[in-house]
Amino acid sequence: MDKQQLSKDILKLVGGEENIDQVTHCMTRLRFNLNDNSKADKKTLQNTPGVMGVMINGGQFQIIIGNEVPKVYNALVGNMSKSPDGDTNVSTETKQKKNPLSALFDFISGVFTPILPAITGAGMIKGIVALLVTLGWMSETSSTYQILSAIGDGAFYFLPIILGISTARKLGSNMYIGAAIGASVLHPTITALLGTGEDVTFAGLPVVAATYSSSVIPILIAVWLASYVEKAVDKVTHASLKLIVVPTVTLLVIVPVTLIAVGPLGVIIGNGLTDGFSWLFNNTGLFAGLIIGGTFSLLIITGMHYALVPIMIGSIATLGYDYLIPMMMVANFAQAGSALGVSLKSKNKQTRSLAMSTSVTAFMGITEPAMYGVNMKYKKPFIAALIGAGIGGAFMSLFHTKAYVIGGLAGLSGIPMILGGTFVYAVIGLLIGTVAAVVLTYILGFKEETAVEAPEAKQVDTAEGKAVNLQAAATNETGSAASVKIVGEEVSAEDQEVYSPITGEVKPLSAVNDPAFSEEIMGQGFAIQPSEGRVVSPINGTVFSLSKSGHAIGLVSDSGAEILIHIGIDTVKLKGQFFSPKVQAGARVSVGDLLMEFDREEIDKAGYETITPVIVTNMHQYGAIQSAGKTNVRETELIYTAKAL
Repeated sequence: MDKQQLSKDILKLVGGEENIDQVTHCMTRLRFNLNDNSKADKKTLQNTPGVMGVMINGGQFQIIIGNEVPKVYNALVGNMSKSPDGDTNVSTETKQKKNPLSALFDFISGVFTPILPAITGAGMIKGIVALLVTLGWMSETSSTYQILSAIGDGAFYFLPIILGISTARKLGSNMYIGAAIGASVLHPTITALLGTGEDVTFAGLPVVAATYSSSVIPILIAVWLASYVEKAVDKVTHASLKLIVVPTVTLLVIVPVTLIAVGPLGVIIGNGLTDGFSWLFNNTGLFAGLIIGGTFSLLIITGMHYALVPIMIGSIATLGYDYLIPMMMVANFAQAGSALGVSLKSKNKQTRSLAMSTSVTAFMGITEPAMYGVNMKYKKPFIAALIGAGIGGAFMSLFHTKAYVIGGLAGLSGIPMILGGTFVYAVIGLLIGTVAAVVLTYILGFKEETAVEAPEAKQVDTAEGKAVNLQAAATNETGSAASVKIVGEEVSAEDQEVYSPITGEVKPLSAVNDPAFSEEIMGQGFAIQPSEGRVVSPINGTVFSLSKSGHAIGLVSDSGAEILIHIGIDTVKLKGQFFSPKVQAGARVSVGDLLMEFDREEIDKAGYETITPVIVTNMHQYGAIQSAGKTNVRETELIYTAKAL
């Protein structure tokens, strides 16, 4: 994956830098807050090499990249002239409106995504310490234990400060005022005062006793209110006094309000949610795990699982354990199991390879590649994963399986989270969910795309990655493509001579009035201004795709080159009028075989350009395009050679 090129493509296809309000990333996704989602070219993005999928959740425009997302994010930010945190002058009137529920999920995910490394690292240390003590390799009275425990507990105890920073950042207010609010409610004096059991007042108003260490909801509400106070005070304060007046007034108003009203209310809400889930798992037997485990992957798809993070943290902080983390783990293991089932069942080499690699990734806790690239693609494996997770979750719920720390991904690396009294049941539940998903996937089966084998042709494996860009280019407007997947042994690219498919004048791609071609987004090659209405094959190979509108033809040569012939600009809007295909997808062709006839004059009269790009779309396998040096060509004359890497 060329991260720099991919980042440039993404930046352009989301509507440009001016359309970006904020951008962050999680473990597998770039998460954009766009000013206008309609300006993003979702269809082209979905078919961009390196992009596994595109979705809009909670008003947030999400691009699924996979494990390489941090590098793509860094490249993206490097290509931006403004801060990815939303430090822009974009008018709020131009920003896209969100419904309240979408805004809530966007807010929660935006707050918790940046702090996950701190929580994960601290949680993993807590889990490792617990394991060392359990194995008898460390004493709880040793100074090493105390130091390691402090490292593990630090991020959780001072969570209000960390959340204060992240919440303020998400809301666009001062991050350090947010931190100061969190620090104030954690101050030893206030902690001791509220712990005495005696009546405490502030300016005659009662302060309700509450514990703020490791709390989540109180600080979220407090900093949210602080953002309004800060902005209101900022508007009425002279520029010369802002540095003194704005933070002073904000802290004087918000900290007492938090202690008097917001904090207790937040604690009540947090405890209510924690107690509610605990009651569900303690009183409904296997049904809680069956429902929650079986639907957790759906929550991950929608991004709603971030809404459960405050509950998980609150449960561990107040109860010492959490029921939801095991449900997330069994859902991830089931997705891994289904992908493994696809690998075992598939007869396609490339599909087996993709399914196996994404299965391993899912076992480590990163499920998007398996879900989007395999299970949801073939549908039945995804259903099998949901059922498997439900079965495994039911077993876990029946035996009250718990997680005791938060840390690591919800996969094999997160095993320390479930170390404790119910560890054996957790492992059995994960095995049940995985095996059930594998077996169900194998039994239910799935429908792979039909393979067409060309007689006497060297077969080219384009089942997954190689032909994606070609098909994307053939359908880069609004037309659909009839396509075929060619199966067989994968071949390494060789130098490919490309002969002219059309009689006419050779032009550089920069002359094409379409940035997808002129900027070589789709691939490299040349364009031809046709003088005749015929298109013949420029290579020996197979027709990979033929657009429904007839304006685009994709071919795969015997040496592995993917060639796109795109007749005209925006001609997809003609919906097939003036085009007469002479071949079908899957047909074996040789240089000079007639592929298409089109009425050049009528297309011109309709107001469309007929300039035709002839490009190599899998340029990751070729180092350069070498021109034959001709300005005018007839059919089957050499126009360029793609030099293999």
